[in-house]
Formats: sequence, C-alpha cells, structure tokens
Amino acid sequence: MTSTTWAGRDREAGPATRLAPFDVREVPFAHRGSWINLSPVVGTHSVSDTLHLVSHVNGLHAVLALRPEMGGRPADLRWEADPAELRWVHRDGRGPTVRAAFDGAETLRLRGRGDTALRLADPAGTLTPFTGTYLFDDPVDDAPVFTSYETGRRYRVTVLEGACETVGAGNLGQTPRSVLLGGDGQPWEVAVEELTSRRAGYRAQAPFEEVVSTAAAAFGAYLDAVAPWRSEATPAAARAAYVLWSATVAPGGYLAREAVLMSKHWMDKVWSWDHCFNALALAPGLPDEALDQFLLPFDHQDESGALPDSVTHSEVLHNYVKPPIHGWALARLRATAGRPLTRQELEGVHDRLGAWTRFWLDHRRVPGRAVPHYHHGNDSGWDNSTTFDRERVVESPDLAAFLVLQLDVLAGLAEELGRPAAEWARERDDVLRALLEELWTGEAFVARGARDGRSSSTSSLLNALPVVLGERLPEGARDVLVAAVKGHLTPWGPATEPLDSPLYEDDGYWRGPIWAPSTALIEDGLRRCGEIALADEVSARFRRLCEASGFAENFDARTGEGLRDRAYTWTAAVYLTLAADHERRRAVQGPG
Repeated sequence: MTSTTWAGRDREAGPATRLAPFDVREVPFAHRGSWINLSPVVGTHSVSDTLHLVSHVNGLHAVLALRPEMGGRPADLRWEADPAELRWVHRDGRGPTVRAAFDGAETLRLRGRGDTALRLADPAGTLTPFTGTYLFDDPVDDAPVFTSYETGRRYRVTVLEGACETVGAGNLGQTPRSVLLGGDGQPWEVAVEELTSRRAGYRAQAPFEEVVSTAAAAFGAYLDAVAPWRSEATPAAARAAYVLWSATVAPGGYLAREAVLMSKHWMDKVWSWDHCFNALALAPGLPDEALDQFLLPFDHQDESGALPDSVTHSEVLHNYVKPPIHGWALARLRATAGRPLTRQELEGVHDRLGAWTRFWLDHRRVPGRAVPHYHHGNDSGWDNSTTFDRERVVESPDLAAFLVLQLDVLAGLAEELGRPAAEWARERDDVLRALLEELWTGEAFVARGARDGRSSSTSSLLNALPVVLGERLPEGARDVLVAAVKGHLTPWGPATEPLDSPLYEDDGYWRGPIWAPSTALIEDGLRRCGEIALADEVSARFRRLCEASGFAENFDARTGEGLRDRAYTWTAAVYLTLAADHERRRAVQGPG
C-alpha cells in the first residue's frame, strides 16, 4: 500500500492524532471547498455498491459511476480512505490498485496500476433534452467531457499518463456512455474537473504523491486549528474535524461565503440553526470562518427580519424559519473566539440580530400576547416532536426562553455599542414574565395553542429547554427541569422522548432519538443552573456516543446506533465543542 501519510501520522500520540481509514459509506471522501465528493451514497437513504463522483451543485447528483475492471471484467475490490487519499484495494488487503486524491477543490486526480482499469460511466445511461449526462470528445482540449443537465456543470477528463477509451461519445437517448482509463497493462493517471463552460486545459502542477501530501497537510493544519487540545481522552476529534473540513464548500450559488454544509450526503444544505453549532466549533481556532458560518443565513434575511429556513447552492427556502438560538450562540462564540470581534463586525451583527428578534416580536405574537408562536414543528427545528401533536401553531416555552436570552444579548450589545438598549431589556423582561405566568404550570412548562390556548403534551425534551435560562428561573422551576432532564437521560445522553413514554419511537426523529443540538443546549442550561455534575455527565455520555457510533444525524437512544445521515456536521461540531470545553476545564482543574 502507499506510504504517503497525512499530517500528524508521524506524531506518536496515538488515536488523538491519527485518523484511521474510514468507510466512505459513512463519511464521503472530499476536500475543503469542493462541491464534489466520492461516495456510494447516491440519494436519500440510497447506497450503491459502486463509488460515484457526486456533485452538490443544484442538489445531490451522482454524476459518474467509478467502476474498476480487471481483464475486461468488473473487479471485486473494496474501498478505504483517509483525509488525503481514497484507495481501491483487494479484499485480502493487497493494493492499492487505483488511488484518488483531490488536487484542490475542483479537481480529482485518479491513478491506477497497469492491471486495473477504471471506467467512468454515466450511471443512468439515459439522455433526454432535459435530463441526463452527455459525453463528447472536446477537439480543443483533446479530452472527453461529460455534461450534466442536473448539475449544470461539465466534467472534463484529462489524461496525464497512459491512455483512455471513450465509449458512446456523441450518442443520444438510452445508450452506455463512459470513459475507460487504462486497461492496456500500463500505469495510468487522469484529472477529472468540475467546471462551467470553459477553462484552460488542465496541466498538472505536481506529481500524484505531492498532491496527496498537499491534501494531507491542508487537513492537518485544519485539525491543529480546530482541535489543538486533542489527546488520548478525545479519540474522535480527528474524525469530527474531518467531517467538518470535508463538508465545507467554496462560495457558490446562493452561498456567498465559505459554508459548512450539514452533510455531503443528502442533507447538503445550511439550515438556520444548524450553522450556529458549526460556528461554535470553529470559533477558538478559526474565528473568521466561525463568523462567516454564523452570518450565512443573515445574507438572506427578508424585509420582515426573518431568516430563511435553509440555504443551499441553488435555493433559499422561506416556508419555515428556525428557532432564535442566535443570541445564545453569539454570546458563546464571543466567549471562545480566537480574536475579539471588531466594532464594525459587532455593529453588523447587532443590526441583523435585532431585525431577526423584531420578526418574532412583531410578526409572531397574537395581538395582546407577549409570547411568540411557531407555525409548525419545523419552525422549532424539532419537526415532529410530541409537543406539536395536539396543536401545530403553538406558543412554546423553548421559543420564549431563546428570545429572553437573545433579547438579553441584544441589550448588552446595544449598551456596549452606545445604541439604545432599554427597549430590548423591557421586551426581555416582558417575555420572561409571560413565560413564567402563562406557560409554567408549577409542575411543567407547556406549549399552548396560539388560538385556543389548549396545552400540549409535556413529555418531549423540548419542554425542558427553558433550562437554558439558568438562574433567571425560579428555584422550583429549575428543580423541575433538572428532574425532567434526568428522566430523559440514557447511557448515551438525553433522549428527545423518554424511553418509557408511549409516544417513544427508536427511529422516530424527534420522538426519541438523541440529537446533538438538544444535548448542547441542555448541557449548557444545566451549567447555568449550577448543576455541574449532571452537565458533566451529559457531556461525557454524548462524547462516548460519538466515539462509539460516529457523527450521525441522530442516534437510537436505547442502543446508541447512528441513524439517518451518517456524516452530520452539527453532530461533529457539538462533539468538538463539548470535548474542547472538557479539556479546558481539566487544564484549569489540574490532574486532581
């Protein structure tokens, strides 16, 4: 196998600095800034037995199937990957026979031995006037080019060594279209680029081994920036950093800044609360990038002040919103950022955060009522939580609690900048008063219908989220919320629905599984309540969960098994944030 290594392998600290070969069915092979990756995941919960070049321009699209061949027949090989290189190897470990590495963000280099060919194929084989992949030989560059209707991009194949054979060039309709690399017994190498209408012909600036080393160094520098504290006690730190690094795309389409997508599987968007957790993970070591992550949805704030539900390359959705955790996130970002935000940055954040807050106060309150409401569970981010079973349009305790924190942050920021602060402080006190008078029963916080006032179920962990208010809550309410959190706690962390609830579902999305954002908010709220030991336990259990099961979108609360999308960035980000906080506390407290 190749002796090329990624940055950090020559350290001797063990798993803290190594990232063992990973399964690309779980985590796509990609590069920071790239809109393409290699993965067998070709659609929602759809996994092929073939690796594909997948693009996230205009959504997830499997553009090319990569099929190794030996002696003119499909080769039975397996895949292994690390941050710098993906390899096809024999089942018995011999190899690699074909190697892949990113030469920057837009170019994939592929290199093969003489005994193994690789066929780059149109996976569907059907071309209509408006769908599919067309293949032609470009006479200017002397290179075969695939064009994809779905992505609106071209994929140029430049031969650097050896030869290629084009099959089906210029053919329309239903017919095989492919480029066969190698197959004549000689080593071969090509570059595959994702491009628009025209770019100068590709010229290799470095040999393949140097391309691998450069990618390794790029990830190594990123890892050192986001997790310099890593140790044997944080064995998943390198994998978490890779999930973030590999899911990062360059500015493109509606994303005007470098963006960490939620995944380079099918959840390839930026939702308007997910981004906050990614920003927090980047803040200590990459503060500029963290601020960009925080501000991404604010680039599409509408005239009412609302943030979009989600943003991706080719769409901005406004049919829902997401919860206003941004004040909470901003305070944490500033507390841990590797540099102070400038006055100009703070003024911009103040104005945007103020408009977002006014949206809730001006457009999401029933006249005469102090507590704003959600239109649907999707607005809360807890799409199908049991809190929304009885009513969809509800005044919810988590929403009120988030707004209290956001209004408090705005009041403090306005005062810091010499702006009017009294209105924010007055609204903060009004919303807090209404939360305690109207949504606290003395035994639980409830959501209620915004029209009929009918109370919701109280079994969801969502109803315990006012714990984020900490000392602002009466002692009795704090005690009840702490007890509620304990009732949700499993060996892996806080389930979103108690295991003994009749509404609990193992794979019920927000009706049972453990999620990173709810864990992060609960853990922080427990600390604000002075429940340090319980907060430490929540953190430890979730970190152990990620170390055992990776960075899935959510987890089975009974078994800890990863569910749904298996390379979710906010899960990796929360692991990094909790681990960093834990390591900082250990450093302060010392070995005793």
